[in-house]
Amino acid sequence: MEMSSLDAGWSALIIDDDPGVRQSVRLCLEADEGRVVGVGTSAGALEALDRTPFDVVFLDLWLQAESGLNLLPEILRRQPGAGVIVITAFATFETAVEAMRLGAVDYLPKPFTPEQVRHATRRVVGERVLRRQISELQDRLDESEGEATFETRSPAYAAFLQTVLRAAASESVILLRGESGTGKTVLARWIRQHSKRADRPFVTVHCPMLSSDLMTSTLFGHRKGAFTGAVSDAIGKVQAAEGGTLLLDEVADLNADAQARLLRFLNDRHFERLGEVTERKADVRLITATNRSLEDEVKAGRFREDLLFRLNVIALTVPPLRERREDVLPLAQHYLHFCEGRQGRQHLSFSQRCIDAIVAYTWPGNLRELRNAVERAVILSPSSVLEAQDMGIQAGAEDSSVEAATNGASGARPESTPVLGENFSVAEIEREHIARVLAHALSFEAAAQILGIDPTTLQRKRKRYGLA
Repeated sequence: MEMSSLDAGWSALIIDDDPGVRQSVRLCLEADEGRVVGVGTSAGALEALDRTPFDVVFLDLWLQAESGLNLLPEILRRQPGAGVIVITAFATFETAVEAMRLGAVDYLPKPFTPEQVRHATRRVVGERVLRRQISELQDRLDESEGEATFETRSPAYAAFLQTVLRAAASESVILLRGESGTGKTVLARWIRQHSKRADRPFVTVHCPMLSSDLMTSTLFGHRKGAFTGAVSDAIGKVQAAEGGTLLLDEVADLNADAQARLLRFLNDRHFERLGEVTERKADVRLITATNRSLEDEVKAGRFREDLLFRLNVIALTVPPLRERREDVLPLAQHYLHFCEGRQGRQHLSFSQRCIDAIVAYTWPGNLRELRNAVERAVILSPSSVLEAQDMGIQAGAEDSSVEAATNGASGARPESTPVLGENFSVAEIEREHIARVLAHALSFEAAAQILGIDPTTLQRKRKRYGLA
């Protein structure tokens, strides 16, 4: 894939002992709005690689008395995603083959033209963008039903979204507050799509899924041997999000060490990997989300007050579904259309009594509960007309949400929820039970506790069964 022009934010490293070559390549690349660093030695190259991530690296085959081919494996070890283009005045077929065998993606013999440099760079950076887009596409396909969240008939929610758009246009840290199931992760993606970083990486870290020992390593990376099990170098999520957006979901669950390192990163955008003293810098826009009161966490001594101040620059409280009741039925119909396509069913509809129940119910589990209830009905109802009992709600009982939330949190079955019978497999029964608990639990961690499994196992089961 070659791009006629490149998105802003990409970077290149030029490793060549000839200052004239470094300058000429720099001018070519800066014309395409790249951030360019030039060095003349292998030691300078390694220092630059440790300090800054690069999309493309131009490597001279000979650096005075040193062979560039000897440096090539170390470049790829430190930055596995970088595309290395070898340049040399002593081009032979054998050296080209050897460079490709060691991991180079292209080979330019000197003298080369500015257009050859731009062509090679655009191809390398374009392919990186394409790989990232393909990787993100699968995630977005699973969340595509969330786009309907932003089509609203509620004046209050429309005003909220206008505020979100203004926040998205800034580069400030954003803290998303709100009840479980209100769609904070989907909103974070929407913010990214309406920001200056829309075409750059979007990396999500679900903090409750991280063990305390691996939390700092996951965020900031580690060097080989930094701790038991660190068998190789690893970049962290901060570096993986370079140039883009990093979402820390349920940020209240960060441990003390991760909080301290995150605070330092927010202050000056510098960090170190575990097990090394090299200072690194990352250009990342941070979004955090929580369904807990961080002020209460501060009072309890579990969260740093100075970190709360840094995260609370722009705080957006996502309204619960009960405060945008105009959107409940349109959302239910959208989820119905999405789920029937996903399950291979056609021409499904809600009965009038079911519609009345959907509108009357207060949905304490918010969007997640609504979506899961619709999907459950699509899967389990033998009829093409879905009834309230298929959704697990009571027709005409507006206050039933309180009882449903209580029963869901304790693991009990609401009376209106259909019982799975002998015609269903164990997997279908497990999926139904997990969907019900996820819909009503106050948090992902609480759902795992209700089910009697750890959050990592619940996450695997949720992915296996296609649950939101």
